Amino acid sequence: MTDTSRVLIFDTTLRDGEQSPGATMTHAEKLEIATLLDDMGVDVIEAGFPIASEGDFAAVSEIAKNSKNSVICGLSRANFKDIDRCWEAVKHAAKPRIHTFIGTSPSHREITKLTQEEMIERIHETVTHARNLCEDVQWSAMDAIRTERDYLARVVECAIKAGATTINIPDTVGYTLPEESAEIIRELVERVPGADQVIFATHCHNDLGMATANSLAAVNAGARQIECTINGLGERAGNTALEEVVMAMRVRRDLMPYATQIDTTKIMNLSRRVAQVSGFPVQFNKAIVGKNAFLHESGIHQDGVLKNVETFEIMRPSDIGITDSNIAMGKHSGRAALRSKLKDLGYELADNQLQDVFVRFKALADRKKEVYDEDIIALMTDSAANTGEDQLQVKKLRVICGTGGQEAALTMSVGGEEISATCEGDGPVDACFNAVKEIFPHGARLKLYQVQAVTDGTDAQATVSVRLEEDGRIVTGSAADTDTILASVKAYVGALNRLIVRRTKTAPDADMKTVSFKE
Repeated sequence: MTDTSRVLIFDTTLRDGEQSPGATMTHAEKLEIATLLDDMGVDVIEAGFPIASEGDFAAVSEIAKNSKNSVICGLSRANFKDIDRCWEAVKHAAKPRIHTFIGTSPSHREITKLTQEEMIERIHETVTHARNLCEDVQWSAMDAIRTERDYLARVVECAIKAGATTINIPDTVGYTLPEESAEIIRELVERVPGADQVIFATHCHNDLGMATANSLAAVNAGARQIECTINGLGERAGNTALEEVVMAMRVRRDLMPYATQIDTTKIMNLSRRVAQVSGFPVQFNKAIVGKNAFLHESGIHQDGVLKNVETFEIMRPSDIGITDSNIAMGKHSGRAALRSKLKDLGYELADNQLQDVFVRFKALADRKKEVYDEDIIALMTDSAANTGEDQLQVKKLRVICGTGGQEAALTMSVGGEEISATCEGDGPVDACFNAVKEIFPHGARLKLYQVQAVTDGTDAQATVSVRLEEDGRIVTGSAADTDTILASVKAYVGALNRLIVRRTKTAPDADMKTVSFKE
């Protein structure tokens, strides 16, 4: 019997979130995010898709070994090979779970070439096999929302009889509305034999912008597990955002009197870290964790907040880990001030790490009138900063722009050897990228070039994200600098350095997926 007052949080940032094109994380990054999720109180961590690659298997296995509190779950398709591989990865966890799925809607049955009865038999066989290996088995009806209601009830009943302990009803394509989401859950809970002995879960995508609303509607109808990701990261338009559903249940206890064990004060730190490692920046007006979520510019709003913060804020910044600071950062600030500021922002650095950041902070402070929190975060997110371990390093750059054309003179270190090139292009960035390609020839295609100003003003830092694709490998580089062109080159070179690593490694950092079935 489920606890009707408790809602389990199932985080799939490391599986569904990582399936976002360009969001692939390294082995070390996956382990770091899993540790943060475990520490925050996430009930279930879906750590990956073990059959997808050796890298995914290694990451899920190590996360399972290191987990302290959370259930560690792996995804598998409805076949014995997938399920066995999943079990091999998660069996080391103190609390392991196998999550197996199959597409039940007419369009998905057509892909598998299974009749309704053949699919029923497949579900029974595979769920039974999973339950013989693991006591905790989750089964998902992929594209459940577009599955015929009577048939959906039949397959759910079959999965329960075969031993599934959690039944997930995903809106795989983000098609449903809140009323329908609630209706389907309520109908299954009421009509399926054994429904009172399992936990019903909801997994909503955000294609129509209603993932959070659909998830909460399902909870009000009887679902007791929400599947979500940090920052809403995921396929296409993303998933239900963890921070949104957790804070909605906290703020609106009058409408949703449910509890979770999430430590909400750790949300902001985790949101920022996921944005860093995935290369997907959080939009400024994103609910809960966006830069503007607790900022007020209008005079009326400012006056109201100064008199009573509840006038225009329904939650406190401290609820999600945002703390006020009276430290103004600038060129006269010392290491102690920087360490304090970094701690307020959620970063704990060793002395050698602090020294590296301090040098870059001083260089930035000399070029800006004022250094904001966002500037310091950008310093920490600069994944393309030259290190002694990088094969490619930017040494010198000179760019000529104007009506007469654009020219870039670039010097780079390639494996310790300095090489220079001068190239023209259709704009200064294009000229720089041409120079990089002349120095280090490659066949990678530029899939994304994105520039974002970190703060206001002509001296603002720019954070540049670059995404490259080569033979199915997708890599991302990012860099921050007050010189947008230099940041662009650093981001481009940073992506190439990641590509070089990706070419040579097979495990545990091999993040190429060899299967593509999505939930």
